[in-house]
Amino acid sequence: MLLKGKNAIITGGSQGIGTAASLMLGEEGANVCLTYRNHKEEAEAVKKQIEAMGRKAICVKCDIASFTDAEAVVKAALDAFGRIDILVNNAGMNWDGVCWKMTEEQWDRVIDVNLKGYFNFTRHVAPLFKDQKYGRIINVTSINGMRGKFGQTNYSASKAGIIGYTKAVAKELGSFGVTVNAVAPGLIETPMLRASEARDKVVDMAMAESVLKRVGEPEDLANVIVFLASDKAKHVTGDVIRVDGGQYI
Repeated sequence: MLLKGKNAIITGGSQGIGTAASLMLGEEGANVCLTYRNHKEEAEAVKKQIEAMGRKAICVKCDIASFTDAEAVVKAALDAFGRIDILVNNAGMNWDGVCWKMTEEQWDRVIDVNLKGYFNFTRHVAPLFKDQKYGRIINVTSINGMRGKFGQTNYSASKAGIIGYTKAVAKELGSFGVTVNAVAPGLIETPMLRASEARDKVVDMAMAESVLKRVGEPEDLANVIVFLASDKAKHVTGDVIRVDGGQYI
């Protein structure tokens, strides 16, 4: 097991990519603290699956845009596990609109969740990682943060910000034995995508870009997250790994 005895926090662990990553962290030996905001039943189900593997697991309700909520999650994980080794900043949202129609509320909320939320959690684990001379931080960004997307100025800006933040934090924490990396998915088949009325159109657009001609699965991203969380990636930091089937090429 790649993560035997490690302790992880993952935000947004109740659905999609977060669920796949939470379960894979558990499969590889980690105890897992997963956060949720609205999907308590789904979070509890993931928790039970991890516990069935023989690991410890807790789920904590949290608005990641709240500095104090993030602090409470970190405290809960410390109380449950005694130590934190891995942070996966995964939770995010979109609230689309073209720039000439976007409201201030749309802009602020997406930036607060997608960018400030990552700062909030990193800020509370960084002193711990610094003191223990070990830590793994994995941030989920997007290929749309690398290229921009029509109708998603707020989302694209937040995901681009995550890339810059990842590189800066990697420089600040590197001398303390902490690696900080980002993963940039393309289109991933999630419950949100399956429920979307525009799913077929979105998939067709992605397929036109993808050189592999397939839609990504949450496990595709989870595999890379687990790699970056493990000691197999001990010499990788400040990087952005695309998991997009070649959409960005």
